[in-house]
Amino acid sequence: MGTDGSGIHWHTLPGHDVSGRLDVDPSTGLSHSEASGRLERHGTNTIREKPPRPMWRMFLDQFMDFMILVLIASAIVSGIVGDIEDTAAIAVIVLLNAVIGFVQEVRAERAMAALKQMAATSAVVLRNGKRQVLPAAEIVPGDIVYLEAGNVVPADLRLIEAIQFKADEAVLTGEAVTVEKSTGPLRHAELPLGDHRNMAFKGTTATYGRGIGIVVATGMTTELGKIAALLDSGDELKTPLQKRLSAFGRRLGIVVLAVCAIIFTVGLLRGEAIGLMFLTAVSLAVAAIPEALPAIVTISLALGARKMVTRQALIRRLPAVETLGSVTFICSDKTGTLTQNRMRVDALHAAGVAWTGAGRESTPWPEFFTALALSNDATLDNEGRLAGDPTETALFAAARDAGYDKTALLADAPRVFELPFDSDRKRMTTFHRTPSGVVAYTKGAPEGVLPHCTSALGMDFNKARLLAEADSMAARGLRVLAVARRTWQDLPQPADGAQVEDNLEFIGLAGLIDPPRAEAKDAVHLCKSAGITPVMITGDHAATARAIAFQLGIAEEDAIVLTGPELASIGDDALRSLVKNVRVYARVDPAQKIRIVEALQAQGEFVAMTGDGVNDAPALKRADIGVAMGRGGTDVAREAASLVLLDDNFATIVGAVSEGRRIFDNIRKFIRYAMTGNSAEILTIFLAPFLGMPIPLLPIHILWINLLTDGLPGLALAVEPAEKGVMQRPPRAPSESIFAHGMWQHILAIGLMMAAVSLFAQAWAIHTGSAHWQTMVFTVLTLSQMGHVLAIRSERESLFSQGLASNLPLLGAVLLTFALQMATVYVPFLNPLFNTEPLTAGELGFCLALSSVVFVAVEIEKWMVRRGWLYT
Repeated sequence: MGTDGSGIHWHTLPGHDVSGRLDVDPSTGLSHSEASGRLERHGTNTIREKPPRPMWRMFLDQFMDFMILVLIASAIVSGIVGDIEDTAAIAVIVLLNAVIGFVQEVRAERAMAALKQMAATSAVVLRNGKRQVLPAAEIVPGDIVYLEAGNVVPADLRLIEAIQFKADEAVLTGEAVTVEKSTGPLRHAELPLGDHRNMAFKGTTATYGRGIGIVVATGMTTELGKIAALLDSGDELKTPLQKRLSAFGRRLGIVVLAVCAIIFTVGLLRGEAIGLMFLTAVSLAVAAIPEALPAIVTISLALGARKMVTRQALIRRLPAVETLGSVTFICSDKTGTLTQNRMRVDALHAAGVAWTGAGRESTPWPEFFTALALSNDATLDNEGRLAGDPTETALFAAARDAGYDKTALLADAPRVFELPFDSDRKRMTTFHRTPSGVVAYTKGAPEGVLPHCTSALGMDFNKARLLAEADSMAARGLRVLAVARRTWQDLPQPADGAQVEDNLEFIGLAGLIDPPRAEAKDAVHLCKSAGITPVMITGDHAATARAIAFQLGIAEEDAIVLTGPELASIGDDALRSLVKNVRVYARVDPAQKIRIVEALQAQGEFVAMTGDGVNDAPALKRADIGVAMGRGGTDVAREAASLVLLDDNFATIVGAVSEGRRIFDNIRKFIRYAMTGNSAEILTIFLAPFLGMPIPLLPIHILWINLLTDGLPGLALAVEPAEKGVMQRPPRAPSESIFAHGMWQHILAIGLMMAAVSLFAQAWAIHTGSAHWQTMVFTVLTLSQMGHVLAIRSERESLFSQGLASNLPLLGAVLLTFALQMATVYVPFLNPLFNTEPLTAGELGFCLALSSVVFVAVEIEKWMVRRGWLYT
């Protein structure tokens, strides 16, 4: 951390050592010849990326999934047996999935391009003793670079001059507060990036003052380059659904081929025609593969994504919709996600007491609020909004709310001079002329102000007690400022800042905090009730992080906070043993965020990671689902993420988790429905010969049932509302099969029951001498599946408590399917096509009665589940 490729900790070296090691004279800079040589040795100052895969290769790779290959084989077989409609349907489904996957991969490639855009295009550099503007790509280690407010830092610099110089490093650290820069060497080698006060990093922005720095790292050796390397490494992770469906497809393919081979062999042994048995086996193979599954998954995810947009969550990768339902840990950034990203004065302490709002006219409160208003650079814009540093605007607002308006106060006490804040003094002072003389207000860190105080307004001065009070406020997560004053008859000579900032009179302490979002606490509670563990990962200080985590319910008041330096000192094995018990991480760098994610994943957890800065992008990509901020986030973070929060709100993630669980439930329902029906078709044909009956269905019947039942009713399951208590149950275990919680038992049992009632219809018709036995089997098997789809709308609730009207598309699909099936039986010109005959009223009533048995059986099954007798 804080080194280039040579391993040197530049921030620990004095400026003259830095220039000596890089062999450059800061007064003249590099010569053109030396710079050319270094450019050849070190390469251009650009973010490199590996050659992207060709577009054609990315598109072809979409067809390599096992389930997709099975579907392609099904399409070919369907074409062989003459079912052109099925072939066309499967082809459209496969192509649709390929296009969606291709678009997702193209979007992923944009993350690196967005990162490259953050680099400065030019910079002011000292070469041969002259300042000149050069393309940033030509900057080399050892170059002397000049920075002013508004400049994007072109490379990693060790500052050798900083005149009131501040930088916005949010893209690297995630913290919105600007950083005051200095030039002195720092003591510790291993420091978080946010504490490298004498460095300016590539991609960050100068916001105030000016500075001069020596380039110590360029291109991929910069901190931004290291993030690019992290972002460019690692393969795309498969989502839980992709993993489960891939395993499901492999097992299904093997089982289907085995069963069809057995049916073909048994048919031949019974003396059936080889042509008929081949078509029957092939038709069963086509019917057994739920080719509508990819379409159902795609439609479910697309509908879920559209619904999430209304909840302020934009899905960039469709599978991420379902992944949310599997999340076990949510690692969230603090600033702006869990908090409001707006500093606020949370506590004031003066004259030995805390401010409660009472006694505002008693000493020292009027002077305290006057100081907060006057010793302040915040302003109001034309629309009445506060502008300026977040700390300054918070103090301005606190004074204004107490009735002390800065504009009115300046009219009576105009500012005549100031000593700006710098990180060495840790304080700032403003001088104001009043009718009685000149008053100076000083504010800054308690350790930078209190040692210069000799008295206190309204109380006895006790420096140790005041420092203890400041420490107590800091332990509550507050950023503490001390405020003091001094008066003169006339404006002093301010050349010696130390002298005019001495013999101060202490006024009070102000504690500021970025307050938690009002809705974040409820969202954290809902996470916990859903079995999801929320974790805070921030670039802020440990005390602040712990206090916010406690307020939100993420961690206990005395919880362990693991800091970046502590993370750097422990190995991966030790981190894995700690990671499931740590709820707060502070002062961490980008590589450490990835370590945290990987440690959780190594423990079998599914991890969602939120972030907004460039520093977050590698971890967003490595997590099972990356969540970027839409308002305050960078393009790099958004391109690396799967989900973008349009309102930057943690509570939105929780709502998205609920939607993800609903979608997975509905996909499970479709698989339960389709596989039960498919198993019933296979068992009906498989068992009939063993019961001494002819094969009950022709290939056209099998393909019609498959087309009719897997079509509209299956699609309608995608819009099934969420089940009750969807967020009061734990997330699915990452290792859990898609057939868990009694699904495979249901498929076998209900599939066998459907086959049983179908074969009973065949046996009864043959026994009574009816010539319509094949039409009756065809009808019972089709209508049984309609009863089944109505019953499995919930895995626990009865259809009677849900109500038929709660999913009108499904009700319409069932009625349409019933009408189409009746058409194959009673429309004369369809009879020869489907080899059917009209049923008598008694036969139709018998078929309807048998079909309803399945519905009743599933309702009984759910009744037993609700009582804990099944699938516990």
